[in-house]
Amino acid sequence: MKNKSLNKSKQLVEAAMIAALYVVLTFIANGLGLASSAIQVRFSEALTILPFFTPAAVPGLFIGCILSNVLTGCALPDIIFGSLATLIGAIFTRKLRRFKWLAPVPPIVANAVIVPLVLFYAYGIRPLWFSFVTVTIGEIISCGVLGMLLLFSLQKYAGKLFYEN
Repeated sequence: MKNKSLNKSKQLVEAAMIAALYVVLTFIANGLGLASSAIQVRFSEALTILPFFTPAAVPGLFIGCILSNVLTGCALPDIIFGSLATLIGAIFTRKLRRFKWLAPVPPIVANAVIVPLVLFYAYGIRPLWFSFVTVTIGEIISCGVLGMLLLFSLQKYAGKLFYEN
């Protein structure tokens, strides 16, 4: 019983660290002006490959995204649906973990479909087709390029870095 409690505590700590890292990386990208241009590159989105390594990344990314969106002053639909896009991407990255090269695909697709609609309805950003293009490019850079670089960098040390249940 004690061991099971310790394992849950480790997962909780791991999820909290991932959430905190997501927030910090979001603030860095915002500070550098990378998250407010037409093509948004959020360093934090590279973390969306972490469910490949650990189930704790799923709630960690979701909570980190919610906190980031609240703390950076996003509109309520962005807080809700943008965070749900991250959650959906994280869940499917975890489900596809047997296929390393597919790790960035779920967050890219989830954000490419949901975020342009949020930009359109919450912020009035037009034209919609342009948002689909720019968000997809930003996600390919953040998740596909930076995320895969992160995945390959962490892979060698995954057993020491992540708690796996």
